[in-house]
Amino acid sequence: MNYGLCNLSNIPLRIEPDDRSEMVSQVLFGDHFEVLKKSKQWLKIKLAFDDYQGWIDNKQTLKITKKYYDKLDSSPIVVSNELVDFVEDKDSKELISILLGSRLPFYTKKSLELNGKEYSFEGNISGNISSKKSIVKIAFMYLNTPHLWGGKTPFGIDCSGFTQMVYKINGHKLLRDAAQQATQGEVLSFIEESEPGDLAFFDNEKGNIIHAGIILANNYIIHTSGKVRIDRLDQSGIYNAELRKHTHKLRVIKKIF
Repeated sequence: MNYGLCNLSNIPLRIEPDDRSEMVSQVLFGDHFEVLKKSKQWLKIKLAFDDYQGWIDNKQTLKITKKYYDKLDSSPIVVSNELVDFVEDKDSKELISILLGSRLPFYTKKSLELNGKEYSFEGNISGNISSKKSIVKIAFMYLNTPHLWGGKTPFGIDCSGFTQMVYKINGHKLLRDAAQQATQGEVLSFIEESEPGDLAFFDNEKGNIIHAGIILANNYIIHTSGKVRIDRLDQSGIYNAELRKHTHKLRVIKKIF
């Protein structure tokens, strides 16, 4: 297998080829990828969407041709805009559950196609480049989602998975990790210059960017800390009113579009 596609709701992407290895991200339904290395049970892959690399179980993928991969790579990205839904195999009538932000390959008129097989999808979709108002609206769909290292779904998500998925649903590409995302877009000098939907990044004592969130109106921010939550934002960073202290130190504010 040189190219593949995820045909399950979501699968773990691990740092090493071992079930006990750390999950660094997730591969969602409809995500396609290039295979870089193979072992008996595992595939090291590079995701087409953000070039992120890791290991997946080779039993959890669908083999695709390079022709299909290239065609998918150049086609518009259409994603599910439902927290949880399903696609139905038109022949067998089998159902596959899918989650918010899952890609629907070659979607048209409530149909999609996975490597020659047709499926139906009756739910809401997104795909067009949307406004910052829509960024905020989608961000609120993840509110109270528990924090999960490497997670990208409404059942568990990390800080940069949250920002990436919200932007993806609105037709914008962000890289996977917070430090990578902080290299994108235009730097803003002050919070007052930002708009709801812009991104804020935060660093640790060593100066490494380790956290990201989406700016809201009136100096608030939505981000993951235990769960997706809303806190205050000032020039020092994120202030948690429940703990009565700053929890994250502000490093930079970025305007992506």
